Amino acid sequence: MKTLRQFPIIALAAWILVTAAPAQAHGPERTPVILFPGWLRTALHVSVSHQNEFPECPESGWFDFIMGNPNPSGQFSQVCQDKLLTLVLDPDASKPMSRRIGDHRGVKVSIIDYGKTTSAPAYEPLFAFLEQAGYVRNVNIRVAGWDSRLAPDLGGFMERTVELIEETFHRNRNTPVHLVGHSNGPVYALYLLNHTSQAWRDKYIHGFTALAGNWPGQGGMSWFFFTGFNFNIPYPDFPWDAENVATSAAMFQGWPGVHISCADPGFFGSQEVVIGIAGGTQYTPQDHAQLFRDAQMPLAMELADHYLGFVKFATPEHFPNVDVFAEIGSGLPTLVGMEFKQLNVASFYDNFADVIMRDGDSNQEDLTNNAIRDVWATMPCHRFEFHENPGVEHMSLPSNSEVLQRLLSHLGQPRSECSIK
Repeated sequence: MKTLRQFPIIALAAWILVTAAPAQAHGPERTPVILFPGWLRTALHVSVSHQNEFPECPESGWFDFIMGNPNPSGQFSQVCQDKLLTLVLDPDASKPMSRRIGDHRGVKVSIIDYGKTTSAPAYEPLFAFLEQAGYVRNVNIRVAGWDSRLAPDLGGFMERTVELIEETFHRNRNTPVHLVGHSNGPVYALYLLNHTSQAWRDKYIHGFTALAGNWPGQGGMSWFFFTGFNFNIPYPDFPWDAENVATSAAMFQGWPGVHISCADPGFFGSQEVVIGIAGGTQYTPQDHAQLFRDAQMPLAMELADHYLGFVKFATPEHFPNVDVFAEIGSGLPTLVGMEFKQLNVASFYDNFADVIMRDGDSNQEDLTNNAIRDVWATMPCHRFEFHENPGVEHMSLPSNSEVLQRLLSHLGQPRSECSIK
């Protein structure tokens, strides 16, 4: 373990920061690319119209939401943004979970420039690299953005993404598309592959490149439930005042998109501590129910019970069954948990006791990054490659020259002849 003095805040959240009119596509030999961005890397537009849930906040207006937002709202305070982005859970447990979760009345969240490269500005180096190789933005480089608050069973993710893939296929002379995902993006891409038929995949999918896929979740997400975090500002940081801590932590507790990102107890078991009390109880992923009971977080418990390990990957019926090329970073100290003085929602600065570290890519531990290595190697017929990049950190993978050159090579390869007719 390290002390806060040894592990400064900017390093603690290092994994957080990195920094046209369509032309005609080139010939069908150029495989179209559809990017699935990482968590909070899709630009969202929040429209507020006559909301009355929070009279202390503006009744109407708008703000944009994306990690490291260079133009934060001057109209809505951070507290009001937290409140308006907090999801509502219908208490009727007889309904499917996908029908119980929604926005507050008067709040509408949409993806900015859906399908276009401008919807995911953090991946500019990837887009520029493909352009230099002859690709054309928004023609054979597309982006399948997603609302990072939500799991892939929510918000029309499946319908919207299937339509984008099929439209890109047809626009590029019926050329199968290659899916590229980063961080949580591969998890959403895999969900889509697992919920489409093999015949559909054989027609529309060329292959799947996964950059640091967050397959079974990661330990370093659990502390958001206790500290909150402000992402929608140029330099993301922990909240400083008690009200902002409370609204930010409550927001994350109710986001399915956070729960599917937390360490799956079915995979991790007790292999690592994710939340600890200094000199007291240490909670591993398999202790998640006890953690939320002890912390008096019933909403988080209900969502975790449904969404932890939500996207399956480790058994043959959940294999992607397309050609897969996986890239990971390794060899870097990685935050997987925190120790607090007390188990309650409180200021990070007042409650922090220690950080809990493992080896990984500075964001995800090796347990996460290696999760598919052996199981997908048994995938029949379809090609599977797994590339480790020592010393390359999580957010640098999509701009790493060796990774990009391999991607370009894979884009030029014919797909495996399996069930393709």
